[in-house]
Amino acid sequence: MPKSALALLFSMVFAVFSAPAALAKEVLADAAQPKKASAHKSVGAKAKIVASHGGRKRVIADHKRKNTNGAAIHKRKTAHKRALAAPVAEVIPAKPTFGDMAGLNHTHDPLDLKSNVAFVMDQATSEVLFDKNSRVALPMASITKLMTALVVLDSQQDMNEILEVTSQDVDYERNSGSRLRVGAQLSRTDMLHIALMSSENRAASALGRSYPGGLSNFVKRMNEKARMIGMTDTVYVDSTGLSSRNVASARDLAKLVSAAYNYPIVRQYSTDTRYIVEPGGRALQYSTSNGLVKNPEWDIGLQKTGYISEAGRCLVMQAKIEGRPVVMVFLDSKGKQSRLGDAGRVRKWLQTSPSTLSGTHVVAKQS
Repeated sequence: MPKSALALLFSMVFAVFSAPAALAKEVLADAAQPKKASAHKSVGAKAKIVASHGGRKRVIADHKRKNTNGAAIHKRKTAHKRALAAPVAEVIPAKPTFGDMAGLNHTHDPLDLKSNVAFVMDQATSEVLFDKNSRVALPMASITKLMTALVVLDSQQDMNEILEVTSQDVDYERNSGSRLRVGAQLSRTDMLHIALMSSENRAASALGRSYPGGLSNFVKRMNEKARMIGMTDTVYVDSTGLSSRNVASARDLAKLVSAAYNYPIVRQYSTDTRYIVEPGGRALQYSTSNGLVKNPEWDIGLQKTGYISEAGRCLVMQAKIEGRPVVMVFLDSKGKQSRLGDAGRVRKWLQTSPSTLSGTHVVAKQS
């Protein structure tokens, strides 16, 4: 057989036997392709399999890069969704006080006071110098504590007796704060001191609760004392002033200030700037609630501040202006410092208004 024919015969036999193997390799290669693709999309075992075939650095690096970019995109989308979903802050208007609801905020006065109610009186002669809605009974807040002090002192109880704060003294209605914990013990005189100077509510509550006959008898005595002083527009229901049902007119409160001024302890305690007590052996320093008593330009003989939402900011004071004893009452003032600002306006007005000092007075008018 010629060599060319023999070579042709061998090539045909080789093709027949090698074709299945080649076809098998091609099928296996096609079957392996999806596995490589899935290895790029997932983390873990499949990625490791691909790495074992020599593509470790490339495959893992590519996967991390894609995963990181995906996470960044996801974070941006999430942040964008959160930004879109974030609620718009709602501006809630201030709750109207009882004075506002009575329309007293429409009263205008020549001094442009920020208090809905103001009353200024010569303490020596009871002459009215300034009048703005003085006959309207409104919540008096912690000015109540002045009457609390008078009833405590009138009772002639032992001022050195130790009183303990109990759960009955905790304000569960308004959840107002206090530095006196349940179980704290102080003398009656210390309780009175911080009630007048710093308006400590639990101290005032303990004073009323420890009265003979309990708080109900104490409140009854508060109202009886008010009638004795001539406070005809006044009602008390507790010893702290936290209740909005403690109401009085500015004219009545001027009478209360004049009566309280006759008690040296009330004058002293209400005008102290700082006082340290030790309930349970640990020292607590209290400060005045009225910054004007620290001002050397003022000569204040007695003061009391008050605040609850229904009453607004309140202030009563006895002070000497140009040597003249004057009683000032400010109720339902707007703004934390506005009652002190109103006191300053009245003081300046009295200092620069000879006609006022000679006897005429100003009455505010409603618009």
